[in-house]
Amino acid sequence: MSNPDVIIGIDAGTSVIKAVAFDLTGQQLAVSAIPNRYQTRGDGGVTQPLMQTWEDCAAALRGLQERLPNLAARTAALSVTAQGDGTWLVGRDTTPVGDAWLWLDARAAPTVTRLAAGPLNRARFEATGTGLNTCQQGSQMAHMDRHLPELLDGAEVALHCKDWLYLNLTGVRATDPSEASFTFGNFRDRAYDPTVIEALGLSHRRALLPEILDGTQITHPLTPEAAAVTGLRAGTPVSLGFVDMVMTALGAGVYGGAGDVACSTVGSTGVHMRAVPAQGVHLNAEGTGYVICLPVPGVVTQVQTNMAATLNVDWVLSLAADALRDFGQAVTHRDLVARVDQWLAASRPGLTGYLPYISEAGERGPFVNADARAGFFGLSMTTRYADLVRAVTEGLGMAMRDCYAAMGPLPQELRLTGGAARSRGLRGILGAAIHARVRTSAREEAGAAGAAMMAAVAIGAYPDMNACIAAWVTPLLSAPEDPDPQLVATYDRLFPAFQAARHASPPVWEALARARADMTPIGD
Repeated sequence: MSNPDVIIGIDAGTSVIKAVAFDLTGQQLAVSAIPNRYQTRGDGGVTQPLMQTWEDCAAALRGLQERLPNLAARTAALSVTAQGDGTWLVGRDTTPVGDAWLWLDARAAPTVTRLAAGPLNRARFEATGTGLNTCQQGSQMAHMDRHLPELLDGAEVALHCKDWLYLNLTGVRATDPSEASFTFGNFRDRAYDPTVIEALGLSHRRALLPEILDGTQITHPLTPEAAAVTGLRAGTPVSLGFVDMVMTALGAGVYGGAGDVACSTVGSTGVHMRAVPAQGVHLNAEGTGYVICLPVPGVVTQVQTNMAATLNVDWVLSLAADALRDFGQAVTHRDLVARVDQWLAASRPGLTGYLPYISEAGERGPFVNADARAGFFGLSMTTRYADLVRAVTEGLGMAMRDCYAAMGPLPQELRLTGGAARSRGLRGILGAAIHARVRTSAREEAGAAGAAMMAAVAIGAYPDMNACIAAWVTPLLSAPEDPDPQLVATYDRLFPAFQAARHASPPVWEALARARADMTPIGD
């Protein structure tokens, strides 16, 4: 019989569920991925069937066994993280109450507007460190309570996605300190806060909130029923991970090392995080962003998120693709991405500005405005396509700086993950924008790794998270790339112009939104 030497991290995203096997030193051994579908409704709803998500999770675990022989006997523990926010209602036993409302669901927008204007909203923000938005379970439950009370009436517990999977794995109804505190609690003591719950108008629904568990300290055994459908052994310890955002950051290096460290995931969206002591949190006057606990005592992450990051780059590259296609020249997105560094080298920095709010959902960090839209400023007759590509990438750097400035002083070191990390030119722009040296991580599945690290600590493979980080994270970080001093000086001059354009734009965005609403669709 094999000694248990594998830890499984489950990362259940919105559209893909991954089960990833690691050895006890953090080396990735195998990955199994299963598509996970969701439905978009005409009323702004975005939902996912609970049982489908559990079945997909079980299928991912079975698929992992096909890639790693004797996995059941080798598994020392498993842990689960998943997409954040959203509302997964469960009635008696494990019976779902309808489909889950995902973080993409926009139905609670009018309720968010109402609650944000309420007398207790600032107190709620001071406790949670988190601005209200339609993603959150608190906002969604407040909306249900007023407009669809039968959903809450039929529920016994309100869970998040990872909590739902943990229930199916262990039979235990629980949530973790990260999602509990930024939604309903206080990040300082990692417990529910009565004032926060009152501010959401949900004091009478308090019984729906589950027990809070720290998965680095407490595990529960895999049930015989879960073992039968996953192929793993009953009794295997299961750890409840924190929300996927901080698990990814933990696996990529948001915490650990000398100096003031930050971690940005610059993919389709942009997530900008820094780990700070709970007493050192900087709460901005606008009441935006998140404060999310790390699985390290007394340490939290401050978070600001951009709705769109490399989606802006995809858009500007699509302009070239469309033009070439009109002239009969086929070109792939990959071909264009490969030329980005060449366009950056062929253009001068800081000549043109760009507000990178290309998402049709507007922006949420470090300000919230559903009408926000992208735009260039400073164009002239000498502006060429390479200058537009540079302006877009520099806009990402300015938006990142805007987010980090809302959290306090700029960090000294940036650990970068996501698509942007592959471009040396873009790494240089982002580092210079925030005055930080840049390091990248070779970790492929950072979210699953972060969850697995919690299980590794829980079963005693490491004495604490610092020791686990030293083994799992630090060796995978690249050598630091120092920012170019000339580029730093250029972006110091550009940033005030970026902020001036951003602050001056809301009346324009509002007028355009009104104009769009009055337009007759083409063909009508």
